Amino acid sequence: MNRQQGDDWRCYPEVEKFIDETLSQFMADWPFIRALQQNLLLKTSTRLQDWIDHLVFTASDDLIRRLRNFGFQLENVPASAAQQIYHHPKAIFPPIILEKSNNTSPSHLSGIALITENITLFLNAIGVSTEIEGSPLSLYRRAVLSEQGDRKLWAVERRGYRGFVPQELAGDFADQLLRGYERWMTRTRKYEDKLAGMDHTLKLAENLADMLGEDLAAWTAFKAERDYWMMRNRAGRVQFMRQNSLGLGWANHDHHTFRCSREAFPKLLQTLRVFGFQPREKFYAGSEAGWGAQVLEQPACRLVVFADVDLSAEELSLDFEKVSLPVRKEKGTVGFWCSLHGESLLEAGLHHLAALFSFPDLQRDLEKERILLLPAFSHFPYLKQAFTIGERWKPDKNKLTSLFRQNLIDSLQMESYSWEGIIGSHLENIQRSEGFKGFNQQSVSDIIRRTDPRLDFGAA
Repeated sequence: MNRQQGDDWRCYPEVEKFIDETLSQFMADWPFIRALQQNLLLKTSTRLQDWIDHLVFTASDDLIRRLRNFGFQLENVPASAAQQIYHHPKAIFPPIILEKSNNTSPSHLSGIALITENITLFLNAIGVSTEIEGSPLSLYRRAVLSEQGDRKLWAVERRGYRGFVPQELAGDFADQLLRGYERWMTRTRKYEDKLAGMDHTLKLAENLADMLGEDLAAWTAFKAERDYWMMRNRAGRVQFMRQNSLGLGWANHDHHTFRCSREAFPKLLQTLRVFGFQPREKFYAGSEAGWGAQVLEQPACRLVVFADVDLSAEELSLDFEKVSLPVRKEKGTVGFWCSLHGESLLEAGLHHLAALFSFPDLQRDLEKERILLLPAFSHFPYLKQAFTIGERWKPDKNKLTSLFRQNLIDSLQMESYSWEGIIGSHLENIQRSEGFKGFNQQSVSDIIRRTDPRLDFGAA
């Protein structure tokens, strides 16, 4: 497996130990937060740390030195004058706010903020009545859930915003946001000419970014992409309902995976760049697998995208945004999926959404809903991953006929796909530890191979 640009993620067990011990002390004599922790595990199969937006500490020179030794860096984002924000660029630890204090006691954790997609539903679900700072549908809202001494537990709601200042925005802002969501959600997805469709989608993304700004446009479009994916994935709908029973939504998302044909790949990446995504690392699964991926990250929205495409080793050095990959008659795993279902950015939608869970608990709890998971394709102390068994879609008859005429499927496959459908999408169960931000490339290659629609037919 080739290692590509930026693929230098490592584990930080010493940082995780510091945070875990601090959280344990914070929660030790606090029944409210202990009960919430159990409620999250029972109702959503998630851990408290999967929802932490940020931590607040009282500041001290010793703590600043310690954070810097851990790899945290000062970040210039909107905050109050008494706050400094530290983030870890090489790990997935939550940002840490240091607040000046007149108290002479040693530096300590004074606040935890949990992220939700709907703070109003969350407060209602856990039985808390309190004031919410920030106007409805604004960039950043927050509310105090519980207080004990000088410690506070917060809930926050974000929309493409990196800062920590509640926003009071004009009424037309909410109208613009909802109109932007409607435009993206109701856009045309099915085109006779997919390249024309990708061009139209790119122009719509540019219009959305002009209207809302790239960060809010990204947040809006990706909410719509998850909603579209859920319409075609039962595992996603079931788990969303479980999480939204507490108003949490998909605020625990880890990454979104788009599949793309070779000829449309530059347009996919250009669209993501309009939304503020930055290239992170490239994956190449090897000549036998025949596929690769560009990983991108949107820092303000904390969004990560896997952009999958059929690829060869000599193409790794190409600038995928500017250089078109020549069309191939042969189809690899990704190309065949796109030939069956279409482009992820168009009619197919996401291949899978990955979200953070308590790995064994999600598997057990989804089985109660008759949703099974495939064997884990990563099972390390720092990274566990497994797909749900694929949602079966019935491909468009014209696409099947085209594949048959190209001798890419035979008559038995054509009949089977028409009647039984073929793997379309998944939900990914992922659990991260020790701040590990990357992915196990060999394991990713293995699960992509094992979920190839042609292998699905062979197994059937």
